[in-house]
Amino acid sequence: MHESLRERVVKQLKAEIIAGESPPGLIYSVPSLAAELDVSTTPVREALLELSSSGLVEPIRNRGFRVSRPSLKELRDLFHMRDLLETEAARLMMIERRIDAMELYKLAEDIERAVNEDDVRAYLLSDRAFHDAMFVASGNDLLAHMALSLRDRMRLFGIRSAAGLGRQRESISEHYQLIGMIESNDSAQLIELLRHHILSWQPIFEAAWSTSGKRSTQSRNSNEQ
Repeated sequence: MHESLRERVVKQLKAEIIAGESPPGLIYSVPSLAAELDVSTTPVREALLELSSSGLVEPIRNRGFRVSRPSLKELRDLFHMRDLLETEAARLMMIERRIDAMELYKLAEDIERAVNEDDVRAYLLSDRAFHDAMFVASGNDLLAHMALSLRDRMRLFGIRSAAGLGRQRESISEHYQLIGMIESNDSAQLIELLRHHILSWQPIFEAAWSTSGKRSTQSRNSNEQ
């Protein structure tokens, strides 16, 4: 399926924001960003409006769009909802038994390779694909969409910190363990490990969030919108 310019811009900016490459407070100028990406202003503006609807950026009159900073409550609410939806998706997945374990093994290998190569963006993409495959296998399309949407809204504060890098390394074996539990039909252990897999990131994100309290006024570029 052909990827539109808007979708390509959304994907790139979302990855930058979620991975912390574009910190809270950074301002995107539409014309300058369009020139940087070598596209017209229309797909850039549409992409930023889409990111605005999901709360990742906020429009700033006559300047562009500013990367937003979620509150600590919003961050905790996201973890709570992810815990609820992802464990329910896993429960349904184990009932449906439609998951392709070989696909998961390949993605787990991609995750391991990304961590070993210190490629955070590749880690995030592979991890997203791994868990999306589990969501889809739940057989509930709405649940799968909501679970993935919550992951895409999660701001990964501290993912490049020492604790974050250590957590990435720990997650390598967890992905393989999740596959083993799926193959052995061990639903209880799967859900227990999945909850740990999700919630162990929370203290890392909260600690990094607390040190990034001062909003940045940095601009991606100097042109006006």
